[in-house]
Amino acid sequence: MIGRRGTEGNYAYAVARVKAKKSKLLKVEDFDKMLNMSTAEISRYISEAGYNKEMTDLAATLSGIDLLEYATNANMAKAFRSILLASQGNLRTLVQSYLEKWDFWNLKVILRGKSYGLAAEYIRQDLVIAGKLDAEALDKLISIDSTEDILTNFAKMMGMNGQELLDVYKSKNSFGPVEDYCDIQHYRRLLKSINPNDRPSQNFQKYVRTEIDVRNLETILKLKVVGVYGEAVAPYLIPGGRYIDKKTAMQLAGAETIEGASSDIAQLEFYEAIKDVFEAEDMKVRDVVLAMKKYEMAQANKLSHQYPLSAVPVIDYMIHKEIEVSNIRTVARGIESGLSKEKVKDLLVI
Repeated sequence: MIGRRGTEGNYAYAVARVKAKKSKLLKVEDFDKMLNMSTAEISRYISEAGYNKEMTDLAATLSGIDLLEYATNANMAKAFRSILLASQGNLRTLVQSYLEKWDFWNLKVILRGKSYGLAAEYIRQDLVIAGKLDAEALDKLISIDSTEDILTNFAKMMGMNGQELLDVYKSKNSFGPVEDYCDIQHYRRLLKSINPNDRPSQNFQKYVRTEIDVRNLETILKLKVVGVYGEAVAPYLIPGGRYIDKKTAMQLAGAETIEGASSDIAQLEFYEAIKDVFEAEDMKVRDVVLAMKKYEMAQANKLSHQYPLSAVPVIDYMIHKEIEVSNIRTVARGIESGLSKEKVKDLLVI
């Protein structure tokens, strides 16, 4: 399989690695057991399930829910970076482009952390060092005091238009527009990295565009809840969706309420996946978002089986790993907050 640069990716090797890793991910029955545990018991359980090194490394400075959350982050970052380092050619290009979402995540963490006056060591604990920028590059950003200088240096490291990023920040002198801009740039860069000339890459592209659909519908619904609709929604939308193009997105955004957009939402290709929760009498946006996340995961899983020697199985593993970490945190937080087992289970993506 030839990439844009004329180099073959080591697909067979990489896919074999991620299949082995995916087989070790926590199963539904593991989460069922964790629902009956305390936070300390959950920590011990996941230590035995592959998170031991990170739990041990951080135990000297953290405890309880903080230890669990930072350790799962660190473990996920290590897993993703190992996949990137083991990938070659066009496959490496795709994996790195997909993982750039963590570079943008880390920028947000650094900006927010510094605005709250957090010490460097606390900011580092929330980073997921799995993208293009390594720990040294991120430490350099953390060491910079000026927000504008952080943005300028980040843009240079990522090969982005620094002035454009600065202009976005200065437009409202806040981080909100920067975060929205980062999300849009991630998907633009990711779509650009995908070779459209071979079938497996075309299907990976379909998955990415479906992911954009999920993000945009989530954004549209959440904004309606707070009374934002119509043209005011446009700056928050990510271009490149598969089923929700610009025209459809603005049509969905145009309705003042979720109820007003329901007939248009019912026409979407993936409506069957969210129909039950969307049509529920006590419909909650959170439940719709969870249903869309499950659909997104199912699409990645389906494509990974259809195209076993492609980038899709690699991305599919990373999606499942990220969801595993999210589910562990959801269980721990839910138990810590005193939620019922049934309520916590409803919040899981499994």
